[in-house]
Amino acid sequence: MKRLVAYITTGFPDKYFTVDLALALRDAGVDTLEMGIPFSDPVADGPIIEQANLRSLQNGFKLDDLFEISREIGPMIDTLWMGYFNPFYHKGMATFIEKAQAADVHGFIIPDLPYEEAQPWKPLIEEAGLSLIDFIAPTDTPERIAMIAKDARKFLYLVAYAGITGSGQAEDLTPIIEQIRTHTETPVYVGFGVNEQTAREKVKGVDGVIVGSAFVKVLMDDVLSPTHKIAKVVEMARTIKERINE
Repeated sequence: MKRLVAYITTGFPDKYFTVDLALALRDAGVDTLEMGIPFSDPVADGPIIEQANLRSLQNGFKLDDLFEISREIGPMIDTLWMGYFNPFYHKGMATFIEKAQAADVHGFIIPDLPYEEAQPWKPLIEEAGLSLIDFIAPTDTPERIAMIAKDARKFLYLVAYAGITGSGQAEDLTPIIEQIRTHTETPVYVGFGVNEQTAREKVKGVDGVIVGSAFVKVLMDDVLSPTHKIAKVVEMARTIKERINE
C-alpha cells in the first residue's frame, strides 16, 4: 500500500478548524499529517502556501497554538512538524523535541536546513526517538545522494523538480530513484506538484506522495464554508489515495 502524506497550514483559518481537518484527513486514508508551522518567509513554498502562512500569522497564530493543536492530533494520526529553521533555532531545538514528545509528534521537516548543517541537531532528534526528514533533489550529485540516503530515517523526501511547491513542472525521476534504492531501504516519497491529476504518474517507482498546495488551495477559497472546505479536501485525499494504489 503506497502512502499519502498531507500538508496543512497549522492554525488556518483557526486552530479548531485544523483539528477537525486533521481528523477528517485521517479518516480519508491519509497516513501522515505534515503540520506546517506558519512563517513569514516560506522560501520553499509557492504562492498558495505562502498566502496561507501569512493569513494564519495575521489571524494571530503562535507557536503555543501548534503545541496545543498537536496534543489533540498527535495521538490520532502519525504527525510531523514542517517548519523553517528560524523558529526551531530561536525557540530551541530541545524545546521542540520536548513538545513533540509530549504531543506524540514523530519528527520534523525543515526544508531550509541542508543535510550538512543538520548534523549537529540530528543526533539529538534521533536520540529522542524522533526523525528529521532528509531531502533529495534532482540536482544532487551521486555522491551526495549516497551520503544523504544512507542516514535517512522514516522516509526520504524526493523533490520532484528544482523549484517551489505547487508548480506543475515535471522531471523523469527514474534515474535518481534507482540511485537512492542502491543506498537505502528507507521509503521514498515524492513531493512538489502532486495533485489528483499527477498523483498516479508521480508515485511510479516510489513508496508514497506528499500533497500540500492542492489541499491548501481549497482551504484558501473563501467562497466555501468550513464544512465544505473539509468535505472537498477529504474527497481529494480519497481520490489521490486511490490513484496512487491503482
